[in-house]
Amino acid sequence: MVSLSEFFGRPVILAFYPADWSPVCGDQLALYNEVLSEFHTFGAMLIGISVDSVWCHLAFAHDRKLHFPLLADFEPKGKIAREYGVYRAADGTSERALFVIDADGLIRWSYVSPVGVNPGADGILRALKRLTREVNHASER
Repeated sequence: MVSLSEFFGRPVILAFYPADWSPVCGDQLALYNEVLSEFHTFGAMLIGISVDSVWCHLAFAHDRKLHFPLLADFEPKGKIAREYGVYRAADGTSERALFVIDADGLIRWSYVSPVGVNPGADGILRALKRLTREVNHASER
């Protein structure tokens, strides 16, 4: 069990994706793994979330050599995705959705990509840069 409150004090990137092992999801998460150090320069924690089971996540993360956690939104299925408004009841999966949450736990940026399209990392990086500028500007006051 993981709670968002465990990460208060640092930005969090929630990356909802439909399923482990699908080609687009694999490409998306591999890209995030490659740019993970850039996310870390902003102090951000990346968390991948899908409705797959813990065992499926373990095999997928091991196969892809992922260096960030994957959370199983498995039971009750899609509970977290529903809370964020990104559950796809017709398929029993989540949207391909991104959320950047600030150090106080507030959603500061979100994006829902078409399910078949890798949203890339540019939007996340722009959101983290903007968040850093806002924090720096506020601390200068």
